[in-house]
Amino acid sequence: MLKFTAKALLCALSIGLAGLAQAAEPIVIKFSHVVADSTPKGQGALLFKKLVDERLKGKVEVQVYSNSSLYGDGKEMEALLLGDVQMIAPSLAKFGQYTKKLQIFDLPFLFKDIKAVDRFQHSPAGKGLLKTMENNNITGLAYWHNGMKQLSANKPLREPRDARGLKFRVQASDVLEEQFKAVRANPRKMSFAEVYQGLQTGVVNGAENPWSNIYSQKFNEVQKYITESNHGVLDYMVITNTKFWNGLPPDIRSQLESILEEVTTKVNEHAWALNQEAKQKVIDAKTSEIIELTPAQRADWVKAMKPVWSKFEAQIGPDLIKAALAANEAQ
Repeated sequence: MLKFTAKALLCALSIGLAGLAQAAEPIVIKFSHVVADSTPKGQGALLFKKLVDERLKGKVEVQVYSNSSLYGDGKEMEALLLGDVQMIAPSLAKFGQYTKKLQIFDLPFLFKDIKAVDRFQHSPAGKGLLKTMENNNITGLAYWHNGMKQLSANKPLREPRDARGLKFRVQASDVLEEQFKAVRANPRKMSFAEVYQGLQTGVVNGAENPWSNIYSQKFNEVQKYITESNHGVLDYMVITNTKFWNGLPPDIRSQLESILEEVTTKVNEHAWALNQEAKQKVIDAKTSEIIELTPAQRADWVKAMKPVWSKFEAQIGPDLIKAALAANEAQ
């Protein structure tokens, strides 16, 4: 009897120790994204990993997968919802099937510059958008800037009529489709990883991207002309699986939130500089002609594309558009 009891105690002790060892395993956060490490989003993901490694060593392990190395932009949302990754940062154009309100960021010529975008994202209206998808198990944690978008093509784009008939790659966004239809171009939805080959082979003739994407993905090598249009914003929302996030120990979640806030400040401070550096590298490469619009030419583009606003006003909400426009006026 005593022998049996001793064996039982040893067995229970070994199970307990195994449980403690298992409990000591760090929480793994797989952070997947589709752009290069050198872009604002890529830099942000690496900084998040670095700070978590320093401050939560042994408790949380962040694994960063860049350049669609784990999931492309057509699969990363599904992976997040299934729990195969814990954090992604899709562009704001990718959320149409979960909430129509985020379409506000795709409206052409809504924001006058990235500072206006930043003011809106920090406003009560902008912050409220982070929580609009929790019923779909998606929690928004932060906005990360990339930058204002430029038009590229294999012919000069100075007037809206220059875009007629061209095939432009767009993200999976109804607003962006209508944006190009407004200038009688042909939008083609295509994953980001396929854009270079699409431009190279002529499947599409043009695209819209911030300078950091243009240079890091070498789009300038397959686009003869880049028009500095600043017609829209390409920013990201850092998101997580709501059940995963709410299931974290409160102290761990609080520290992660604090780290993410610090990273977001740095990403958004440096995004503009990174885009300016990328623009200069494109200029230095001499692969593309950079076109600067005159005030009259820019006004023509605004006039051609602004009717898109009214098509989506009911879905987005007129009050939200009003709040965005107010961010243009604030200083």
